[in-house]
Amino acid sequence: MPKPNGFAYTASASGTVHITHHNRPATTLNGSRASRFLQEVTAGDPQLVMARWTGNYKRGNERTARDHPRNRR
Repeated sequence: MPKPNGFAYTASASGTVHITHHNRPATTLNGSRASRFLQEVTAGDPQLVMARWTGNYKRGNERTARDHPRNRR
């Protein structure tokens, strides 16, 4: 599975964090969620953390779905 890419975030002075994916808004975090996100993004892989926080990541069932008879070409 390829690593997530294309994510970026901006943190404002008011404590709001805006996460974008390929320059399109993905989510906005406020308050304690924003501070938890900032702690986690500095400690780990930023792209993976942002993918997980936005819910935009592979779930592991893509191969199973591709091989289903309904999806065969």
